[in-house]
Amino acid sequence: IVLVTGAAGQIAYSLLYSIAKGDVFGKDQPLVLLLLDITPMLPVLEGVVMELQDCALPLLREVIPTDKVDVAFKDLDAAILVGSMPRREGMERKDLLKANVAIFKSQGEALDKYAKKTVKVLVVGNPANTNCLIAAKSAPSIPKENFSCLTRLDHNRACFQVALRCGISANSVKNMIIWGNHSSTQYPDIHHCKVNVQGKDVTAFDAVKDDAWLKGEFISTVQQRGAAVIKARKLSSAMSAAKAICDHMRDIWTGTTEGEFFSMGVYSTGNPYGVPEDLIYSFPVSIKDKTWKIVDGLAINDFSRAKMDATAAELVEERDTAVSFLGV
Repeated sequence: IVLVTGAAGQIAYSLLYSIAKGDVFGKDQPLVLLLLDITPMLPVLEGVVMELQDCALPLLREVIPTDKVDVAFKDLDAAILVGSMPRREGMERKDLLKANVAIFKSQGEALDKYAKKTVKVLVVGNPANTNCLIAAKSAPSIPKENFSCLTRLDHNRACFQVALRCGISANSVKNMIIWGNHSSTQYPDIHHCKVNVQGKDVTAFDAVKDDAWLKGEFISTVQQRGAAVIKARKLSSAMSAAKAICDHMRDIWTGTTEGEFFSMGVYSTGNPYGVPEDLIYSFPVSIKDKTWKIVDGLAINDFSRAKMDATAAELVEERDTAVSFLGV
């Protein structure tokens, strides 16, 4: 049983077909899809339901559109929280946080009350890291480890930039890391990246042979990519976000290959990299039996440390602002 919120929106429209045809939870896993959106979007949601029916997909047992949390969150195995309050023109970041705290507090409470305690929750709606933390704090009976936020899109963007630069396919770039917040302070780190060039694994520095680009333009391109897509399309990333959601959830369900890791925003308490406690922060993780583990023992140089600290500082500030709204 899988819930997608913001189900009438454009990310969900790109996402639902992939889930329903078995790309995420397995080719032999029957599914019930719950689609939650706000009441004014219900007519649009009916159209999405019709289209999913018309795909005639063998794994899709039932599609339930709803605007009610008690229906949407009942007995869930997975929740993909895409819906959030988007930033409007002239809106202060603080106002955006306040609106989203209310949404993710109520969704966290609904998870706590109705979902299975084993539910895996992926938060996509921005500001994703802090929204995820609020949802986790609002669902005390569900382990914090069950909550994660999406930084796989940033991860995929970074892999492609390196692949493009080297003239190779994106799957030849492994062990990229996104540290921190899913915002323009995120730190795409190539220091532990392996690039397969002509059948041989080499470092990103050896493959690209342009340290200035890797420490400069590469980082800013990945940090600003979301804004670049909005500028071009007049809409935010949807197709690529949906693909990243599928990658993220599939890795949770099926695990990662030995020696490989991916980026996801997870609970920072007890982490080995000196990141402040009680944040949802993007780390390199490996996954086994639906359980993530932060990859330990990676050397961090001064260049990386400064960037990891800067994005952590932004997250601490966001958290403190958001938590101050929780009691309101």
